[in-house]
Amino acid sequence: MIPVTNETKSTCPYCGVGCGVVIESRGNQITGVHGDPDHPANFGRLCTKGQSLHLTAAPQVNQQTRLLTPQWRPVRGQPPQALDWDAAMDMASQRLAAIVQNHGPDALGFYISGQLLTEDYYAFNKLAKGLLGTNNIDSNSRLCMSSAVAGYKMTLGADAPPACYDDIAQAQCLFIAGSNAAWAHPILFRRIEDAKRANPTLKMVVVDPRRTDTADMADLHLAIQPGTDVMLFHGLLHIMLAQAWTVPDYIAAHTSGFEALQARVAEYTPQHVAQICGVPEADLYTAARWFAGVQEGNEGSHRGGSERAPTLSLYCQGLNQSSSGTAKNAALINLHLATQQIGRPGAGPLSLTGQPNAMGGREVGGMANLMSAHRDLANPQHRAEVAALWGVADVPAKPGLTAVEMFEAAADGQIKALWIACTNPAQSMPDQTTVRRALQRAEFVVVQEAFATAATCDWADLLLPATTWGEKEGTVTNSERRISRVRAAVPAPGLARADWAIAADLGQRMAVALGRPQDARLLNYTTPEAIWNEHRASTKGRDLDITGLSYDLLETAGPAQWPLPEGASTGQDRLYTDGQFATADGRARFAAVSWQPVSEERVSQFPFSLTTGRLRDQWHGMTRTGTAGRLFAHSPEPCVQINPQDALRLDLQDGELVQVRSKRGSLVLPVQASAQVAASQAFIAMHWGPEVLGGRGQEGQQGQAGLGVNGLTTSSYCPSSKQPELKHAAVQITRAALSSPSAWHLSAMAWLPSDTVWTVRQKLQKQLPQFDFAYLVPFTDPSAALTDPNPRTGLLLRAACSQAADAGLLHSVAEALGLNGADTLHYQDAVRVQRRSVQLSAPDESASASPGLRQLQGFLTAGDSRSARWLKTLLQEGTRLNWPARQWLMASDAPPEGAAPVSRQVCSCLNVREDAIAACLQSQTGSEDQRLAGLQSQLRCGTQCGSCVPELRKIIRLVPQNA
Repeated sequence: MIPVTNETKSTCPYCGVGCGVVIESRGNQITGVHGDPDHPANFGRLCTKGQSLHLTAAPQVNQQTRLLTPQWRPVRGQPPQALDWDAAMDMASQRLAAIVQNHGPDALGFYISGQLLTEDYYAFNKLAKGLLGTNNIDSNSRLCMSSAVAGYKMTLGADAPPACYDDIAQAQCLFIAGSNAAWAHPILFRRIEDAKRANPTLKMVVVDPRRTDTADMADLHLAIQPGTDVMLFHGLLHIMLAQAWTVPDYIAAHTSGFEALQARVAEYTPQHVAQICGVPEADLYTAARWFAGVQEGNEGSHRGGSERAPTLSLYCQGLNQSSSGTAKNAALINLHLATQQIGRPGAGPLSLTGQPNAMGGREVGGMANLMSAHRDLANPQHRAEVAALWGVADVPAKPGLTAVEMFEAAADGQIKALWIACTNPAQSMPDQTTVRRALQRAEFVVVQEAFATAATCDWADLLLPATTWGEKEGTVTNSERRISRVRAAVPAPGLARADWAIAADLGQRMAVALGRPQDARLLNYTTPEAIWNEHRASTKGRDLDITGLSYDLLETAGPAQWPLPEGASTGQDRLYTDGQFATADGRARFAAVSWQPVSEERVSQFPFSLTTGRLRDQWHGMTRTGTAGRLFAHSPEPCVQINPQDALRLDLQDGELVQVRSKRGSLVLPVQASAQVAASQAFIAMHWGPEVLGGRGQEGQQGQAGLGVNGLTTSSYCPSSKQPELKHAAVQITRAALSSPSAWHLSAMAWLPSDTVWTVRQKLQKQLPQFDFAYLVPFTDPSAALTDPNPRTGLLLRAACSQAADAGLLHSVAEALGLNGADTLHYQDAVRVQRRSVQLSAPDESASASPGLRQLQGFLTAGDSRSARWLKTLLQEGTRLNWPARQWLMASDAPPEGAAPVSRQVCSCLNVREDAIAACLQSQTGSEDQRLAGLQSQLRCGTQCGSCVPELRKIIRLVPQNA
C-alpha cells in the first residue's frame, strides 16, 4: 500500500525573505516541496535553493550526513563515540558547572545562530543571562545584521525596519546598496522585476563595487570603491542641500541633529566624492535627484516630501559587514529623513536580512548587548524588567563578549568553554587562524548541530544532535517584520532533539549541579508554544508588541507583521507614518558620522581589494545546500575572480592556479577573469570553506591547512555594532608555483552510489590537507529534474603538489572513488610519475546501429592531468563512445572527436545551458522583453523559480539579432 502524501505548511530555512513552503511527505520521509501560494512573502514562488530543500532531507542524505546520536571524544582529534542523552547532558552540565565554580560564569561562551527558531533563541538567552548569569551569548547574526540594528537604533530609535515588501511595487526609485539581491534574495528580486515591468518609469540605482546581476539590471550603477559608502551618501546629501531637494519642514518638525550633519557634509563636495568613490560627478547628481524624488525638469521645486516620488532603499551585507557598518547604515537613513522618504507607501529604508530568523533572535535579545523585546542591556530599568519577568534577582550588567571578541577571548584562555549551536564558526568566522586557536585552547567545546559534516564538528568534545527544517516547531520573523510558523512534517531522525529542548534540559541539570535546584523552574518548558507565550508577554508596551498574536491566530489567519498589540486586528505594514519615532522625544536623529576608509587599505604589497559574497544557488557554508549536488551546477568549482585587464597584466589564464595572500593567511585557487569585477579588485564566494577547499599551503606559507576563504578575511569590526569587515581584505595575487610545468597535478572524478557518496566525501575531505592544494565538490546528472529525490551523484577532486604525491595517498583516493577494482583500466609510468585510471561501463550490445559503446564511470589522472578537462565532459554527459581501451588510457590533453566541451549551465531548474540559449536567440527578434519571452517559450528557462532571468537578459544583450 502506497503511503498517503501529506502536506505541511512551513517556512524556508534559508535567507530572510521568509518564503512560505509546503512540505510534501509520505510517512517519515519528506518527498517534495513547493511554494505556499497563500504566504504573503512569496505567493508560491521559490528559488532553486528552496525548490531543492527535499533533496537535503532525503533518507540517503540523512543517513550519511546527519548527526543522529550524542557523541563525545575522550581524546581530541580521535573519532567520536556514541552515548545516550542522559550521559551526554550529565557530562555537559557537570563540566560547565565545574568551570563556573572555578572561574565564574563569564568563563562560558554561547555562540548561537540566526537559523534557530525564536523559541530556541529565547531558551538559550534565558539560560545564559537568567540562570547562569553571563551575557556571553552572541549569535552569528553579529556577522549578518548587527550594523543594520545599530543604524536603526542610532537614527530611528529602535531596531524596526519601517518599510515592507509591498513598497517595492509602489516605489518610483529603488536604491539598492551593498546587495546582490538577484542572487542573495531571489524571490524578493522577482518582485523588483515585476515592479519594473509594471512601471517602466521606475528608476533603479545599484551601489556595488561589482557589476553583479542586480547591478546589470539597474538604470544607474554606482560602482564605488570598496568601503566608500559613507562618502557617497554624504555626497548625495551635499548635492540635495545645494539643489534644495531636502524637505526643511519635515526636518524641523520630526528630526533633530540636522545642523551637525549639515556642517559635516559641507566638505563632501561632488568633486571630492567622485574622486574618492570612483564614480562620475554626473551620476552623483542623477542619483541624488532620483533618491529625493524630484522629477526631471522640476529640480528647483520645493514641494513637500509627501508629494515627492517615493524612494525605497534595500541594503544588505555590503553595508553591514564593515568596520564602518553602523555609519554606512545611518548615513543612508539620513538621506531618507532629509527628503521625507519614510513612513509612506513606496518609501523607507528596508534592510534585507541574511538569515531566516536573525530578526527573531534580535526580538528575544539573543545577542550579547540585547535583552528581551528590544531592551538594552546597558539600561538598568530594562534589566530590572527582564529580571522581574524571569523571576530572578537580577540580570548581569557587565556587557557580554560579541562573536569576534568571544573567540579572541577563547584563544587567549579567558573563555574556558564554548557552546556552539546551529552555526559553523570554523567556516564562517573571519580570521580562521584565531578561530582554530580558540577551539583548540578551550577546555570544553560543545557543538549542537544537525549535520555531522559541518567543519566545527571536528573540534567538538561533545556533539549533540539537533532537529532541523522539516522536523521543527516554532516561529521565525522575516525582513519585513512578518512572523511565520515553522512546522514539522516528519519526526526527528535518530535521537535528534529540538534546540530549545536541549537548552532547557541543560539549564535544569546545571541548576542542580550548581546547587540551585530551585532555579530549574526557569527552563521548565514542555512545548515551544509555552516559550513563545512568555516571549509575547515580554513585548507588552514595547515597539514590537505582539500581545494580540497567538499560535492559534497564526494558524488560522497566517503570517502577521509586528507590532500587533492586544486589541488590534492586523499587524502594521509601515512604521512612522505619523512622523513619531521610537526615541525619547519622538524625533528621528540625524547621525553626523564621518567617512573612514576600510580597515585594511590596498598597499603595494597587497594591491587587490578582496570582496566576498554569495553564489546564486548556495547558502552560507553549504552545510545543507552542499548535500544537493544539483546546486553546484551553476557555479561548479571554487575560484577567485579578477578583472580581465588584471588577468592580462599578470599573464594569467582561466583555470590557472594563483596564490591569494593576505596578512593572515594564503589560499590557492583557480583564477577566472570576470568583467563583473573592477580593476584592482578580486572576488571569492563566501561559501568556499574547509569542507570544500584544502591543502597545506606552499611557497613558504605557514599555518594550518584547510582554512577556506575566511583564512584571508580580517576580524576588524565596527566599534558600534561589533560586526566584522568580512566584505573586504587587502590581498596579493600571484601565479602559484603549482602552475609551473614541473608541478604534479591530480584530477579524479566518479559516479558513486547514492547511499555512499556523502560518506566517501567525508573520507576524501580528510585527505585534502595532504596536498599542497585541493578542492572537492559534488556533481549530479545534469539531465535529472530538480525535483528528482535521488539524482545520480558523484565527486570531483582536483589537487596539486610541488612534488608527486605519495603512492599510498593516490591509492586511498582511488579506493574511495571505487577506481581500484577489476573493472578499472590502469596505466602507470613510474619514471614520469604518471598514472591514469579509467572505469568504463560494460559494452552496450543492445544498440543495433553501434554495438559496443561504452560510458565513462570514473577516472583518475595524476602527473599530467590535462586530459581531465574533456574526460569530465564525457563522464557528466554520459557520452557513449566505441574507443579501444588504449585510447581511453593514453588520451592526451587534446579532446578527440565526440568530446566537445560542455557549455555552462544557466537555468538550474530545467538544466538549460548557455550554448542552447545563444542558439535559440539567433531566431529571436524584437525588444529585450520580446526576445526573453521567445526564449522562455521555446526553452522554458526562467519560467520556474526565475533566478536565472537576470543572467538571461545579460546573454540577450550580448547575442546580436539576425538581420
